[in-house]
Amino acid sequence: MKKVSLVAVAATFFALSCSDETTIYKDTEDDISIEGSSSVLESSILLDEAGVIEIADENRITGKTAKGAAEEMAGDYPLTLVARIDPPSYSGGENLTASHVYIDGDFAYVSYNTVEDGYAGAIDIVDVSDPNEPRVTSRLYYTNADINSIAYSDSYVYAVGGVDSEKSVRATANSFVVKIPASNGRMNVSGDLLYGFQEGFNATDIKVTSNAVLVTSGKDGLLTAYNKSDLTILNDVSFADLRSVAVDNNTIAILDGSTGVSLLDNNLNLTKEIAIDSDFGLYSKRTLALSTDEIVVSEGSKGAGIYNRSTGALLEHVPILINPEGVAPSDIVTNAVAINENVLLMANGGAGLSLSEDQGDNTDLVGVIELTGSINYVASKGDYIFAASGKSGLQIVKLNRPSESLATRCSSLPFYFGSSNLNVNTGETKEYSGAKWFNTINVNGSLLLCGIWTVSNNTTINESGLFEMSGSLTIGRNNKRKNITVNKNATLRIEGNLTVYGDIILNDGATIEFLGDDNVVNVFGRVRKNGNTTVQGAFDDLRGAF
Repeated sequence: MKKVSLVAVAATFFALSCSDETTIYKDTEDDISIEGSSSVLESSILLDEAGVIEIADENRITGKTAKGAAEEMAGDYPLTLVARIDPPSYSGGENLTASHVYIDGDFAYVSYNTVEDGYAGAIDIVDVSDPNEPRVTSRLYYTNADINSIAYSDSYVYAVGGVDSEKSVRATANSFVVKIPASNGRMNVSGDLLYGFQEGFNATDIKVTSNAVLVTSGKDGLLTAYNKSDLTILNDVSFADLRSVAVDNNTIAILDGSTGVSLLDNNLNLTKEIAIDSDFGLYSKRTLALSTDEIVVSEGSKGAGIYNRSTGALLEHVPILINPEGVAPSDIVTNAVAINENVLLMANGGAGLSLSEDQGDNTDLVGVIELTGSINYVASKGDYIFAASGKSGLQIVKLNRPSESLATRCSSLPFYFGSSNLNVNTGETKEYSGAKWFNTINVNGSLLLCGIWTVSNNTTINESGLFEMSGSLTIGRNNKRKNITVNKNATLRIEGNLTVYGDIILNDGATIEFLGDDNVVNVFGRVRKNGNTTVQGAFDDLRGAF
């Protein structure tokens, strides 16, 4: 974030609020525009690295796994990269980076700013209802303003950023909030947009409640509560260096880079302070996340601090797992944190995106997710992770958690625990449930997998072998394509979703059979039929490979 904020986007004076420091404006379309080209939106979705992604654990990162040691075990997180979204680009806004993500239902709302000289920003709405076909459904450009944080509620996008009040005719202060009509994944700027301004070098974060819009502004700024309907001010309170705000029930938590965490009630009265002695950096993105019992804070080079929500006591620091060569120390910092059930995600800049598990009495580091770019922000909800990776754009990762109905249906099968190279010998029958990542699968006997499974490399069903899968199976990656091969008199039986970043090879005498009516096949390569082969059952062939 810049110390000097952005250019005002207000044009026509509308009304004064009850505070001299905040003014409400309506805006014309002079400084904003909507992307009208569907081809531009479509070309923003990049699938070049889509597919199975691995998690590098501590042993692999540190090189402690010696040659000849025990074989690598199958991983507990069968992650797939759905797509990467290229940052918007336009004249004067060629160096935009994703600054924030908000997830609501089937849509992700993404804000962009620039760390370069000059001021430029944008907002994207991304439809992720179909994980096989994410779409950018709407894009708005700001030609003279960065957008630092974003939220959505009741058919409106709310975004915050900064204004350069010295260059603006109307702005009375540097930080702004805007309310933009949006429905069905599309923003509407045909009418006036509502703006509010408040003191502070830059508006840093936003949360929307049932009746209020909470906005933080850093460096001599405010926590301001706006009326949700018209953005008139309800209340405000001053702080030295606000970075982030989080809300849980009737508790408001704010992160002040000069002191630590403060807890407030709905009237912005202070109820508890948690002093944190960490270097939060100057004008840097830092966030906090609330769970039922804990507060997780991104603390720069210290990693993530976990504090007891009731007492404020420090429970533990979760460190940054790796120190990559060639990366400046200033870029090896925890910029943001996110909680999804028992998973803690840390956006560690040049040290990547780390994943940890809450074990109740401690946090267990799982590893670093295989993503490119410097990870500046992370959000996670449901089955998805959204990682903002600088100029590499936004990366959408699917956790591939088993559904409740699938877990119930497979409850009689043992969960898989074993090697990442799954081999079934001739005459053997193996049956498992669960959700795992594999390096390879090689079937000579009979194998049933019930759950969510990913395979980084080739999968082979050899002569007379049987591989049955109920749930979801993903093989390969778009920039590292791998195949699934069904050999003579072998059978591949699918009930669910099959995604192959590579080819399906059916050799003479091979059979592929689909059970039920809800099967989906997504093949990024070809279906190669060598001789007499059999394809049976109903399925949705997304790319026409068959």
